[in-house]
Amino acid sequence: MTKIIACIDGSAYGASVCDHAAWAAQRLVAPVEVVHALGRRDTSSAPFDLSGSLEFGGREALIGELAELDRQKAKLATTRGHHILAEAVARLRSDGVGEVTEKLRHGDVADTITDLDAETRLVVIGKRGEAADFAKGHLGSNLERVVRSATRPVLIAARAFRPVERALICFDGSPSSERLISKLTRSPLLSGTQCKLLLVGEASEHAQCRLRAAEQILKTCGFPVTVLIEDGEPDEVIASRVKADGIDLLVMGAYGHSRIRHLIVGSTTTALIQSCAIPVLVIR
Repeated sequence: MTKIIACIDGSAYGASVCDHAAWAAQRLVAPVEVVHALGRRDTSSAPFDLSGSLEFGGREALIGELAELDRQKAKLATTRGHHILAEAVARLRSDGVGEVTEKLRHGDVADTITDLDAETRLVVIGKRGEAADFAKGHLGSNLERVVRSATRPVLIAARAFRPVERALICFDGSPSSERLISKLTRSPLLSGTQCKLLLVGEASEHAQCRLRAAEQILKTCGFPVTVLIEDGEPDEVIASRVKADGIDLLVMGAYGHSRIRHLIVGSTTTALIQSCAIPVLVIR
């Protein structure tokens, strides 16, 4: 059975990731695996070049001390990782998830997600990780790598969970948008959720036809849906609509050829995820 993979670290998003994963688990009737990747942020303490800096005996002694320090750091990181996982498992069970497993991995979280792809149904990750610079409003580099490389849907958790009653689906008229709609209708994750289907920019007749077709598909599958077409910059229009309509979840595709595409897979991934204080579901 495929799982929901909840990626956690010691950041402020840990509890929210668990709560979003619990919500998804109840909707999908799927188990959750909590994953903590120790990462490679701590480099070796050994100096690169000590030639000429110390006498031979002093150099060897220092290298030995640094090697011991590295072993102690690795041991502490592992112990801390197990504590983080235990807390996450306890929170998920308190949220009503019956089947929860845990996994401690060495390496980057993006590589871990790639390794677990075959057994993954949905990835849940926080907007920023433990190493992100909150003061500068940066997204975590791990998040960018996960969004770019994951083949499964990625649910990017906000700082706090709230029930998902209204979703905004970004639609650009491309074939990838049509695939997004198809995947939504085949999954129970948002079944019955009130949805708004938004096309940003000057809509060609062809794009509008695809938009109406998407609307009909969603309605046929039981989604309460309304259609919106607005001009402007996608990040500004979408952020404004999220706030004005009390949207609980933003749904976007990871591929496409419109200006919306560059919000997700462009060089700055992404002003939109930064500015919207709600979770974002990215679907390939």
